[in-house]
Amino acid sequence: MSPELLARCGSALFGPTWQSDLSRALNVSDRTVRRWAAGDTAIPAGVTNELRSLLSKRSLEVADLIKALDAG
Repeated sequence: MSPELLARCGSALFGPTWQSDLSRALNVSDRTVRRWAAGDTAIPAGVTNELRSLLSKRSLEVADLIKALDAG
């Protein structure tokens, strides 16, 4: 995973201040996420699966909200 893709995922999940929120979600330090985002440290392979899970959960939450809005 590239730092750019990490940033896109983090931003989609948590908005402009994604690094702190993502670090909490992944149970790593803010500094670790900043190093990954800067490309200073390789992003561990397991982070991809964790991000996939977080994004899938968020996607389901958004779909449920859309259905609720459509139902009125």
